[in-house]
Formats: sequence, structure tokens, C-alpha cells
Amino acid sequence: MKFLDEAKIWVKAGDGGDGVVAFRREKYIEFGGPDGGNGGKGGDIIVEAVPGLNTLIDYRYAQHFKARKGGNGAGSDRTGAGSEDVVLKVPVGTVVLAEDKETVLADLTAAGQRATICVGGDGGHGNAHFKTSTNRAPRRADKGYPGEERWLWLRLKLIADAGLIGLPNAGKSTFLSVASAARPKIADYPFTTLTPQLGVVRLNATEEFVLADIPGLIEGAHEGAGLGTRFLGHVERCAVLLHLIDGSQPDPVRAYETLRAELEGYGAGLSEKPEIVALNKLDAMTPQARASRVKALERATGRPVRLISGATREGVPEILRELADTIHRHRESQPA
Repeated sequence: MKFLDEAKIWVKAGDGGDGVVAFRREKYIEFGGPDGGNGGKGGDIIVEAVPGLNTLIDYRYAQHFKARKGGNGAGSDRTGAGSEDVVLKVPVGTVVLAEDKETVLADLTAAGQRATICVGGDGGHGNAHFKTSTNRAPRRADKGYPGEERWLWLRLKLIADAGLIGLPNAGKSTFLSVASAARPKIADYPFTTLTPQLGVVRLNATEEFVLADIPGLIEGAHEGAGLGTRFLGHVERCAVLLHLIDGSQPDPVRAYETLRAELEGYGAGLSEKPEIVALNKLDAMTPQARASRVKALERATGRPVRLISGATREGVPEILRELADTIHRHRESQPA
């Protein structure tokens, strides 16, 4: 299934049904009086987060959604039938934005969560509604009220506890494959990973977390270079970022600074998130190179640098434990 994390759709709630003009006519009742009923309510447009979906591909080709109009009123003071709501099913983590792509209408972060985006119109009044002591036979009935309509942007932000970031060929896909049951495509050329990948990391029978692998960024990504930063939204909800740096490259400090500049250029608080820096491909470095590159990185980052190898799994269990502990602290700090 193709991965699609953004879609633009048009939605319209149903119009209200029309009220009617009707009069009661029965044998032996000389003055029947008005009995025109009200119109029914139009259907709402509702967005619901459901489990089992991880893409917005359903909204790639079907982009217009309209609820039905409410039923018209009838004689004998009968109200028209209300129309059924139209429910749009989206993946958990979907953000519903207005047409300006800035105003958040709903943020669906849990399965079963719903949001009414457009409200159906109320039905119009029938002439029975306008009967008074001085107006015994009104001949007025109102049309139904129009339902709301608007253009929407649906933007998916994957629900992950930890985000895996790094330049192309930093070894993110290999790390994800050894840390979880995910099986991303792995190859020795840049931009092998073209869409975000999710993996569930199980440390033991009771501890697990979700790790998201974000496709490689390059210098100028926040201005649209390479794949740009369109996938960085998937780590906005993460509690911690794991920054993998290719240890086989001669200048890991530049790689770190390049990616940090892209995070700051993107914004959304990514540059302030807790970060663990790991120098990957330990098996491809000489002891002298390890020592010099770790020292240079620690001086540039001002924090400890972990040495790991996704290929041989050296240092992987320790860094997964550190990620789990950071996520646990983050969850405890969140309000109940």
C-alpha cells in the first residue's frame, strides 16, 4: 500500500429539510387548523481515528464528501427524518487542518476519538410552528438551513515514542531492523528509505516502545532539498530523538551540525527535544578513528556520544535501554 501522509478534501454537511404548509382536514372537525411539520436535520461530517490504518491513501482519489439533506416535513405535524452522518475514517495521529493549513480543527491521537468538522443544517419550521392565538391559519413555512462546508487538509503524524534521525546512509534502517521486527529496505545508496518506517521495540515481556525511522535529511532540506522535511512531522510527538551519525565518514561533526541546522530550520520544537547521539558503524572504524571522532563529537555536542554498530548489534541493547528510560521519564512528566 502506498504511503500518503497528507490529503486535501472538500466536505459538506447536509442541508436541513424544508418545513411544509398543511392543514388538518377531518370529517366532523370544522376548523382543523395548521399541522405542517418541521424539516429534519441534515447529516454531520465526522472524522474518526480508527486502528489498523497507517496511510491517508483512501483520500487520494475520493476527495469530495457530502452528507444527505434532511427529510422534508409532512402533514399531521410529522417532522422529516434526520439524515445519517458521514464518518471519515482516518489513521490514529491524523491532524485535521483548515484550508490555510495552520488552523487545527482536530488532533486525533487515540483510537475511537471523533471530531465533528461540519454540522448539518437544522430543518425549517412548518406552518404549525407559527400558529398563534391571533394567527390561526398561518401559511408560512421555512426552508431548511444550509449545512456547513469547507476545504480540509488531513495530515498524518505517526504515533511513535522515539524518532530515528540522521543523514542518508547513517544506518537508520539497519538499526531499526535489528532493534525491532520491522523489515525496511536496506541498501548501500542514499535515500533507500523513501517513506517513514515504524517498528515496535520489545525490551522484555512488559516493556516496549514504538520507534520511527525518518527518511534521510540533507543540507537544505528545510528549504526543500532532497526529500525536504515533509516527514519530520512524524517525530513531532516523539519523547526522544536518536541521532545516528555515520562513523565511517571522516567528519562526523559536520554531519551532526548539518542535521541540527535542519531541525532548527523546521521548527515545531524538534531541536529542543531530548536527544541521544550515537556514532554508528563501530565495526568500520579503527580504534584511533573511534577515539578521535567520539572526542570531536562530544566537544561539539556537549553531551556523551554512544558507540554502536547496527550490523553487529554491539551497543544496541544499551542504547535501547536508554531510549526506554527517557520515554518512561517523559510519560511520567505528562499530566494525567
